[in-house]
Amino acid sequence: MEAQRRYGKVTDDLIALLIEIVGGGNVLTGEERQDYSRDEAPKLKPVLPEVVVKPEDTGSVARIMKLANEKNIPVTPRGGGTGLAGGAVPIYGGIVLSLEKMNRILEIDKDNFVATVEPGVVLADFFQAVEEQGLYYPIYPGETSATIGGNAATNAGGMRAVKYGVTRHFVLGLEAVLPTGDIVPAGGKFVKCSTGYELTQLLIGSEGTLAVITKIILRLIPPPGKREIIFVPFNSLHDAIKSVPAILKQRILPVGIEFMERDVIDMVEQHTGKEIPLHDYDAFLMIIVEADSEDEVHHIAGQIGEICLSHGAVDVFIPGSERAKRNLLEAREQFYNAVRYFGITDLVDVVVPRSRIAEFVEKTKGIAAEYGIPLIAYGHAGDGNVHLHPMSRGRDESEARVKELLEKIYEVGVSLGGTISGEHGLGFTKKGYLHLAADKSKIDLMKRIKRAFDPNNILNPGKVLDLE
Repeated sequence: MEAQRRYGKVTDDLIALLIEIVGGGNVLTGEERQDYSRDEAPKLKPVLPEVVVKPEDTGSVARIMKLANEKNIPVTPRGGGTGLAGGAVPIYGGIVLSLEKMNRILEIDKDNFVATVEPGVVLADFFQAVEEQGLYYPIYPGETSATIGGNAATNAGGMRAVKYGVTRHFVLGLEAVLPTGDIVPAGGKFVKCSTGYELTQLLIGSEGTLAVITKIILRLIPPPGKREIIFVPFNSLHDAIKSVPAILKQRILPVGIEFMERDVIDMVEQHTGKEIPLHDYDAFLMIIVEADSEDEVHHIAGQIGEICLSHGAVDVFIPGSERAKRNLLEAREQFYNAVRYFGITDLVDVVVPRSRIAEFVEKTKGIAAEYGIPLIAYGHAGDGNVHLHPMSRGRDESEARVKELLEKIYEVGVSLGGTISGEHGLGFTKKGYLHLAADKSKIDLMKRIKRAFDPNNILNPGKVLDLE
């Protein structure tokens, strides 16, 4: 924490200036700051901000950032606090800039299939609003209490990425405030642009280290007609993963292809008290498909079932009702909550080429066994994103041993042609492993970009990169 001594302190005079900008009710200095001291990253100690500020418009954000830059106060932007890498934890104290009150859907433009929103819009509210207009926003990270600004800051993915991609594929433009207080627009209501540097895509996934996103222009699409879920058990993860390229080679493009092993199924059943069909096998695929009609979606589901059976599946379960479909999806959404309940020491979201998922899981489980640490594996088979959870099982694993295990896991992922984070970002918890996935020249370039945007390193310092 050497950098902490470089920053100014939040004084009574500064708090008075912040109150002038946003009003006394939007400046928190009491015990309520505890709610802004952490995100959902496991085992990361909370850090109390000196003050929490809740602006309601872009102009206020600009004034706050200009003031913080002049006084050299660190600022941590925060959305819904649902991140899993410590990105919203104010590790140097200072100001937490909560965007929760910038939660307006400014426009849903049905003619151009776009929506313009503020960063604090909650995903569940946005889904409902666009569906009421007969449109569809398909990005679904699995946590509907997350905010769209947080999704953009981390380039969130999720269970629909095979067909629809990740957040950046649906962001057409942004408005952002630089650490200096300057307001910068980027992109717009158009689908292609060849006019200068593409700042929109640079800011997406930058985890609040370059600018504060204050407005987002999102691409929308017509809603899907029908949806089906195919749940397929296998005797081994290798057999399950071999089915994935076979499905895609048949020109079938599912919305998502999830894989899981029996141990996480057992945990979810115990955690929720609900039984999952065909739960006695070792590995499973959950495949989500969409089509215009009931007949078409059933035909696609039948094709996928036949492919899986020809690659070692022992059965194929297709739910007979919307409630049964929802039960399967809800079970998948509970994976992280279930493993957290049973005691995780950390989490990994390595992404590898999808054909190497089984090899990656097998190698990392072998390494974890050498440490005597159980490893739970599941993830997005369609895009190669693997979630691994070292489990404590009631024991207090030393932080050093877990960190050593994680470094070896990341080394395996990179050696197989992957990288260390597919959708959670680096934040604070994974920044120390960046050197495994990026060489010095790339890291140096990233540092130069950071300094160009934020010369005083006040915006979300200590995240993604360490600056000297």
